[in-house]
Amino acid sequence: MSGTLLRWVCTGAVVGSLLGAAPPVRAEPVPGTGTGERSVSELLTDLRRLYQAAEEASETYNATGEKLKKQRATAADLGRRLAKARASVHRSRGDAGRFARQQYQGTSELSPYVRLLLARDPQHAADQGHVIRRVAAGRAATVKRLVGGERKADQLAGAAKKALDAQVALAARQKKQRDTVDGQLRDVEELLSSLTVDQLVALRQAEETGTAEAQRQFMDSGALGGAPGTRAPSRQGGEALDYAVRQIGRPYVWGAEGPDAFDCSGLTSQAWAHAGRTIPRTSQEQWAELPRIPLSELRPGDLVVYFPKATHVALYLGDGKVVQAPRPGSRVKVSPIAANPVLGAVRPDPKGRAVPGYVPPKLPEGATSGSDLGFGGDQAPGATDSR
Repeated sequence: MSGTLLRWVCTGAVVGSLLGAAPPVRAEPVPGTGTGERSVSELLTDLRRLYQAAEEASETYNATGEKLKKQRATAADLGRRLAKARASVHRSRGDAGRFARQQYQGTSELSPYVRLLLARDPQHAADQGHVIRRVAAGRAATVKRLVGGERKADQLAGAAKKALDAQVALAARQKKQRDTVDGQLRDVEELLSSLTVDQLVALRQAEETGTAEAQRQFMDSGALGGAPGTRAPSRQGGEALDYAVRQIGRPYVWGAEGPDAFDCSGLTSQAWAHAGRTIPRTSQEQWAELPRIPLSELRPGDLVVYFPKATHVALYLGDGKVVQAPRPGSRVKVSPIAANPVLGAVRPDPKGRAVPGYVPPKLPEGATSGSDLGFGGDQAPGATDSR
């Protein structure tokens, strides 16, 4: 874990322990870092903005990480092919050298050619001529393999160099993006560390109140259709959801995809991988590449995508709830579907049929507890950064 994130987590743990004993307070204006004062609602807006920026940068980092994995695999494959091509060229050169030595020393199969012309047995001469032609053809093939092998080796060497150069460039880009995320989280740390315990309590209460109201409006809108609680998942969707539920309580760590910690898309991609379906790593790729479905058709295991740039994702649990890894400093939990602005939904297995007699997974104790703000003491991560 980076020093910045570690300090932020420790700050969150201390603040969270204070929150547990602090009484509710009124959401009064609080001192700002600039001129004038900022209200709790303004602070909440700032905090959400900072978190969203950090998550967007994190997903960009994850996407680059996936490209880097593929580029490393490409470079390794080219390296193996280049080694094989060079070994083939080496063998062809050996054969060509042997033929050249034989010809020079007069021990080549072609050296009796003149004698065959004087042979008394024409049939024997014809038979021997056939052998000679075959030997000559073999030598020509050896030369052709040598020339073609050298050309192929040169092409593979050039491709391997380009692949390695691209790998180095991606690694440098990923490091820059990691530094960007660290900077975004440092901004969150600075905002939270500037607040008093009473202000943090008010901030948490404002977040919970806003989420409850957003959830009420979302459910009242009928966006989930007539009877969302009665839908059953596909077999793979149920397995993905079961996996996600088993991860409840594990810490959010950006860039992590298990088994000890997750970020939002790390959880969703690993859940579906354990169900036997490989899906893209990032929330943005999941939104762009997986089949989209209306919210009114949501079933357990489907993915709910959030924010205009698709920078957050969760697994639909049912009854208007999702399993998600909310933010740095929080843990995997069950949240209202409207805890964040919903962009839409995707289904990794659009052809999967609903299983009969579906029984929802049993949630562990405290599955819905804890704030999504990321600074509750019972939410402070204890795992190391898996980057």
